[in-house]
Amino acid sequence: MFRKKALRINTYLGYGTIDHFRATGRALEDENIDFTTNQNVLKTLRNIYRQFESDEIRNVAINLKLPDGQVIETSTDQEGYYHLELNISTLPEYLDKEGWITYFVSYKEENIKKEISNHNSFSSEMLIPSKEAEYGIISDIDDTILHTGVASFFKWRVIANTIFKNFDKRTAIEGTVKFYKKLHLGKNGAPINPFFYVSNSPWNLYDYLSAFFKKNYFPKGPILLRDFRTPFDKTPKPKMPHKQSEILNLLNMYPEMKFILIGDSGEKDADIYTKIAEEFPGRILAIYLRTVNHRRKEKRIKKIIQSYKASPILLVRTSDEAIEHAKGLHLIN
Repeated sequence: MFRKKALRINTYLGYGTIDHFRATGRALEDENIDFTTNQNVLKTLRNIYRQFESDEIRNVAINLKLPDGQVIETSTDQEGYYHLELNISTLPEYLDKEGWITYFVSYKEENIKKEISNHNSFSSEMLIPSKEAEYGIISDIDDTILHTGVASFFKWRVIANTIFKNFDKRTAIEGTVKFYKKLHLGKNGAPINPFFYVSNSPWNLYDYLSAFFKKNYFPKGPILLRDFRTPFDKTPKPKMPHKQSEILNLLNMYPEMKFILIGDSGEKDADIYTKIAEEFPGRILAIYLRTVNHRRKEKRIKKIIQSYKASPILLVRTSDEAIEHAKGLHLIN
């Protein structure tokens, strides 16, 4: 007899304010993806395939339970995603010492069959940056903190690294964890400067990237990815690049906060970051662009840097260079 798969809800770390609750996630069939360490290539291939092959649960009712027991109902869209935003005045009561609120997500019981659900409670967290935060940090992922190969010919290294290497075989770029921990602490020495990670990778890789961050002890923060588009996708294309849109969302969400932007010289980070800094005078404290050792791309970046005056900017070869530069700006100790 054919046995239906269990259901799960992939919850994503989010961000909000003291009175604005935001939650995002995706309802999916459970593919039993195994994120243990020391896996062989075959198991890694299977995991990656299952992440992209996963079947979404469309138009289904979802319940979100807040720490005070309040239950809020929403529903998934045609791609299985849910996006919830509403004003709640009691949010500050539920914060932990680093500004996170824990809540739980579940399928509305009457809309699922018990025999296809192994459990029906999935935890998630939302970040509310502290009023004491000195600044926020928005960082790219690919070739900024994780060796990927976005500048390689036909991006073949991106494909090879993602498909054939389990998360525990991937290496963080040397010194990035040290630098990011210093930024997290800032000058005050308290781990409250919020981190936001932005990537053009699809949401299908969320668990993979999350496991990589935890293994390497990067500061915890929302990972902001994008929907995986196929040639047959009928949904409207975004009006602006994903990274640009996410950074603008953060600047508008936290109008009093200043930011540090971190990216690389491999794609369009320099163009996006400098444009945003010019549009928001005084909001960007520094821009760090890690070199990907591509002569033509680096030459173009240097031209952008030469004509840019809105904030300090540095083409980074080592994390120690970035640390010394940030110390000179009195951003870290």
